[in-house]
Amino acid sequence: MTHRTLFKHALILGAALGALAACGADTKDRATENPGTSAAVPAPARKKTVQGLPGMPPVLDPQDVYAADRPNRLSPVVKDFPSRVYVPNSGSDTVSVIDPRTYEVVETIRVGGQPQHVVPSWDLKTLWVNNNRGHSLTPIDPKTGKAGKEVKVHDPYNLYFTPNGRYAVVMASLDRELVFRDPHTMKRIKTEPVPCYGVNHADFSLDGRYFIVSCEFSGELLKVDTEKMKVVSRRKLPFEGAMPQDVKISPDGKRFYVADMMADGIWVLDGDRFTVPTLLRTGKGTHGLYIGRDSSEMYVSNRGEGTISVFDFTQNKLTKKWRLPDGGSPDMGGVSADGKILWLSGRYDSEVYAIDTRTGTQLARIPVGSGPHGLAVYPQPGRYSLGHTGIFR
Repeated sequence: MTHRTLFKHALILGAALGALAACGADTKDRATENPGTSAAVPAPARKKTVQGLPGMPPVLDPQDVYAADRPNRLSPVVKDFPSRVYVPNSGSDTVSVIDPRTYEVVETIRVGGQPQHVVPSWDLKTLWVNNNRGHSLTPIDPKTGKAGKEVKVHDPYNLYFTPNGRYAVVMASLDRELVFRDPHTMKRIKTEPVPCYGVNHADFSLDGRYFIVSCEFSGELLKVDTEKMKVVSRRKLPFEGAMPQDVKISPDGKRFYVADMMADGIWVLDGDRFTVPTLLRTGKGTHGLYIGRDSSEMYVSNRGEGTISVFDFTQNKLTKKWRLPDGGSPDMGGVSADGKILWLSGRYDSEVYAIDTRTGTQLARIPVGSGPHGLAVYPQPGRYSLGHTGIFR
């Protein structure tokens, strides 16, 4: 091979090596300038954070407001409490206490006039019996099962707690008021008159900054600013004779569901925008709404026909309907700590039902006092209580 040929090959090889070097440098420069286009493993997506009501415990999962309610995930506050079902008998002025293992009434507690609901306190340490016509609250120590001294509170049809634990909220149904009180002493702090009649049930938004209230006797819904303790919006339900009852938020926090015993179904609405709701019919006398332990299903009690409808959140539709043998009047209640049993009062039949949440089979039918209403299953999983018969987060 001649010197000229060798020189020529050397030039070609040098040019090729230079091109490769330039290409590598260019690739490196571009990867540095825009690392998103490189072959490197992308950084994990940041979890959405929720700016909750000041003082409220942080939201565990922005996609599931019930993330703290998993089976048997009991707070250290309640883990040693005996498992019981507390049933307020509105017509007998008593609370029947059921042992859920034996399905037997183990104690009957005398309370004030017309007890409507048994409500766990925000700090989980007390159960408050709402003596509506007795104008008082009876505290029960869930560790001992003993009742304490009644606290005078006017017209306590139902009771809730703000998500930061700062206030108790009394649903004064006949007084047409929302009364914000100290959550321990129940001293009145602020009274918010309401423009509707029969305030009774509620639930809070994902961030706790507002709550939706049902008005049973005027067929309306209210939206209340939690921090300002003020009604900010009002909506008439689009059904003649509507009678809204229980309220629950969807796991993802995007929708509210409101049971209506005269429209025979549940209203569905966007709480943030407070939109015109749509009606999903479930059964006659729709009354109570309860979320399963895995947040996939909601149990809907149809008091007027003795059935329970099951709504699947993932499919966004009703999937099952369970019928109580020999009928009944399933009303208010809650889910057991392990999620396997749905407990409901039989409002017009002086009884309580225990229902298998996997099959819908009735496990027990327990005689109690007259007019059983908002029973509480206790203890249950969760970090704190928002009130009613047990809304935990």
